[in-house]
Amino acid sequence: MDKRQQPINTAFRLFYQNGIHAVGINQILKESGIAKKTLYHHFTSKEQLLLAVLEYRDQVFLEWFSGYIQKAEPGLPALEAIFDALDDWFNNRAEELMDFQGCFFINTCAEFGDISHQAHQRCAQHKKRIEELVREQVDRLPMTSGHQELTETICQLKEGAIVQAHIQGDLGAAKRSRRLLKALQVSLDIM
Repeated sequence: MDKRQQPINTAFRLFYQNGIHAVGINQILKESGIAKKTLYHHFTSKEQLLLAVLEYRDQVFLEWFSGYIQKAEPGLPALEAIFDALDDWFNNRAEELMDFQGCFFINTCAEFGDISHQAHQRCAQHKKRIEELVREQVDRLPMTSGHQELTETICQLKEGAIVQAHIQGDLGAAKRSRRLLKALQVSLDIM
């Protein structure tokens, strides 16, 4: 692992486990084993490191998530796979993502409530990328209209499942959301 990636990985783990504001630069330095000079050579501030961490998590999560969806047949099976993927994540069967402690992007937004803050904006970009992946599969359904509304509904089911799993410890939330998707499929007559 290179000297730039090392503090990113360490910071992600610490931020995800403890919260961003609860982790100081000295803790990141100690646990990553790099010198302060090296860290500040790559990142001018903790905020710059956080932005790199968000980019890293975005890349890792999207690679995992899109890979999971691509294993399914396009369209409805791929949409159902979204909730299978979430179920694996919630129940710590997704090694690439670390043990589930909620959505790092939702958690980050909780700490940076100002929607104009760069960290908040990066989180919003991540959610938009996820929405685009969902939309690609919705567009493959035999529907003449309602693509955007269905995309938004599936994304809300996904986000709700994540929050319910994290806040309430409801590790079956993804499976219930998958059943809701099936019910929605029947009501929209999507086969």
